[in-house]
Amino acid sequence: MKTWRRVKFSLKLIVGVLVFSFLIQRSTYPTHLNWNAVAVLVAEHKFDYVTWTVSALFHKATHSLFGQHHYMTEAERSDFVREYMRDVARARAIEAEIDTLYRRDPSTDLSHLQRQRDALRGDLSRRQSTAEAIIESQVSAVLVDAGFGVLGQLLPPVSMRFTRMPNLLVVSPRDSIQRSVELALDPLSLPERVAIEQRVETARDVSVMIVPLGGMAIFPAMIQESDNLAWVVETFAHEWVHHYFFFFPLGWNYFIDIGGSPEALIINETVADMVGREVAEMVLARYYPELVEGYRESLAPISPPAEIGERTFDFGAEMGETRINVDHIMGRIARLHAMNDALHPIDDAAIIAKNQADIDALVEKAERYMEHRRRFFVSNGLYIRRLNQAYFAFYGGYQGGIAGIGGEDPIGPAVGDIRAASDSLPQFMATIRTITSRAALLAERENLLAAGG
Repeated sequence: MKTWRRVKFSLKLIVGVLVFSFLIQRSTYPTHLNWNAVAVLVAEHKFDYVTWTVSALFHKATHSLFGQHHYMTEAERSDFVREYMRDVARARAIEAEIDTLYRRDPSTDLSHLQRQRDALRGDLSRRQSTAEAIIESQVSAVLVDAGFGVLGQLLPPVSMRFTRMPNLLVVSPRDSIQRSVELALDPLSLPERVAIEQRVETARDVSVMIVPLGGMAIFPAMIQESDNLAWVVETFAHEWVHHYFFFFPLGWNYFIDIGGSPEALIINETVADMVGREVAEMVLARYYPELVEGYRESLAPISPPAEIGERTFDFGAEMGETRINVDHIMGRIARLHAMNDALHPIDDAAIIAKNQADIDALVEKAERYMEHRRRFFVSNGLYIRRLNQAYFAFYGGYQGGIAGIGGEDPIGPAVGDIRAASDSLPQFMATIRTITSRAALLAERENLLAAGG
């Protein structure tokens, strides 16, 4: 038994090194001039993947060999995770209380709360690897039973690490919606994020947004600490989908800044959202049945319709309308750019200048409209800090998540149709993993629908 455990650990380590080697080239080295220019502006805040990953791999290796979860019954494992999550909630509540009391009066004696926090955090740190390993094994068992196993083992393995997540700096051109540059930054306060966004926008004349992350699919994957067990399970499954795709064309084409496709990125993230939720529901039903009903309710639209005057506010419809209108403006800009590209730079200089002036005016029109819509969402109780080209460039990649975020893009509905036409999750993933473009996705959907009669 010990020999087989060492073999499994060796396989996991090999897979981890391969995935990490693939990812680190993107995460560490500049790949084009625009990337370099932005990286210089935020160099002091850039997240250190190498140090984090070495530490995480060490913890995983140690616990894989000596972890106590191997000797627990299934019921004991689930109870261990429940208790761990309850203590995470307690720790976060104490930290929130400390923060609130300090803001009210910095001279308040907080030592008793700080001692409670430190003791609880120390205990959580000792239990963290066991909780991770149990959830990994539960997600793995469900995936193997669903048909993803190879000789009873899941490849790639589920490997996750709770951590304080970096922020992601997303840069888009102002005259289009695309993820032209992405950089992981150290965790930042809101004032720090705002200052960096303004600095990069001013220096590079681009649209910028720094977004929080719930997970990141390096190996082991980074997962934001949370006391929401259903969300944690879903995120474990979501990040495993990314690991799975690393070995197929859809994963290879994810990385835009090394020749990948923005369409592949959207397909990848949309599938991960969809499969993550499907697997999470199966895991909860098997190991944490008391959470299933609440989880299903949480999958309802992000904002249920609410009465506003004589009409109903529907977040998905309103966000969809916003994205469609912005896309129409960007379409006009793209046509003007194409016209200028076809003109002679000297003989047609006057026409080019006129078109460029029109482009600049349209960019400003789009930005005024997005700010107007942002305030509209806030007035209806939905706080959106920034709504700009970078916002749509990032969140538009998750068409299985935020309602309406893709506008008229058919990728989200097409992925849903292909899943509905597939007999199983493995069949669905086997179909999707070779598709790297919108055109190929739509063609596959038509083929499946035609075959289904």
